[in-house]
Amino acid sequence: MKRNLLVVLILSSNILLARELPRGNPSSVGMSAERLTRITEVVERHIEEGNVQGAVVGVARQGKLVYLEAHGHADVEKDIPMTTGSLFQMWSSTKPVLGVAAMMMIEQGLFKQTDPVSKYIPEFAGIQVAVLKEPADEDISPGYVSRDDIPEHRLVDTHRPLRIKDLLTHTGGIAGYGLGTAVANIELDWSENETLASVIPKYAVGPLDFQPGTRWAYSPTIGLDIIARIIEIVSGVPFNEFVHKNILRPLDMKDTYWNLPEDRQNRQVVPHHIKSDISFEPTTYFSGSWGLKSTARDYLRFEQMLLNGGVLFGNRLLGPRSVESMASNHIGNLYNPKGSTPGMGFGFTVAVTLNPIAAQSARSAGAFGWLGAMGTTTWTDPKEELVAVIMIQQMSMELHHDVANAIRQAIVD
Repeated sequence: MKRNLLVVLILSSNILLARELPRGNPSSVGMSAERLTRITEVVERHIEEGNVQGAVVGVARQGKLVYLEAHGHADVEKDIPMTTGSLFQMWSSTKPVLGVAAMMMIEQGLFKQTDPVSKYIPEFAGIQVAVLKEPADEDISPGYVSRDDIPEHRLVDTHRPLRIKDLLTHTGGIAGYGLGTAVANIELDWSENETLASVIPKYAVGPLDFQPGTRWAYSPTIGLDIIARIIEIVSGVPFNEFVHKNILRPLDMKDTYWNLPEDRQNRQVVPHHIKSDISFEPTTYFSGSWGLKSTARDYLRFEQMLLNGGVLFGNRLLGPRSVESMASNHIGNLYNPKGSTPGMGFGFTVAVTLNPIAAQSARSAGAFGWLGAMGTTTWTDPKEELVAVIMIQQMSMELHHDVANAIRQAIVD
């Protein structure tokens, strides 16, 4: 009996070990070990220059982990070093997780991307658009509008219903930075035990910032939270429970939570000289847009699943066609987060590189991913069979660019 138990324990241990991304010799997957050290040089330089307090960077190619290193401090004041197990506030890096959840619903036929939002949340029926008062014969919606300086305006009907696809691609015009958002002027107290069910109907009153499907304008919170609420409705379970059961557990993303367990809280990075809520008070609002805390290890697994066409270690979350659809450009040439972004498109919750030369990107054509306001960024590059994760807690686009360039230059075959 003892021998049998020992065999079971050994087998169980082997299974657990097999569930980690295997370490690989860089040369065996067409990468230069020497050039990968440039990632370290780049990160250390940005730390010395004071751009970031620390970072964890992870790179895997052809399913083999070739770089996973921690640099700098997790807590500067307490002189606590960063580790590969440090936990980061993901903010909008939460969004691709929502994207996978939405693709699961589409696969299962629980909703279609073309469905009107009002089919599931009736309060959205009849939502209108805020446009300038003059000229009266045109539906003109301005760009950014301050709540303190709202121009004369009027409300018009939508040309077509607000659809699920509009929200997944940030072309819905809801709760962004435009005229409709300023007019709505909705303030929420997140400490008041709000939930998706209590918050989302408040935004159904509108108005929208522009006609659905006519522009790309980032909705940092509510746009994708509407999708999270629809997932709750069609699946019959709270969004956080759906995500934990159907995404986090199958991928063994063991350190990814909205509410961090007490035994993990001491690993959370404390942002230096940045006002940021790292309260450990439990939330009841499980956003599809923000709020997850996670590690480089966990998000490498998430990206590897996408690179593998929806499967990791025998656990299939999505079919390959669903991943392909999620990572395809659905909005033509509308993607313009900085006024004009040539060579880039947008899929379902992720930006897509269409032309690396035009986009001045270190990623290949077809690469896709997203980032968070605190500096986390992750992407999948199918052409190079590569996934990458950069975890920081001070936004630094310069570091993003320099690390991505170092990763690309380390590919030698």
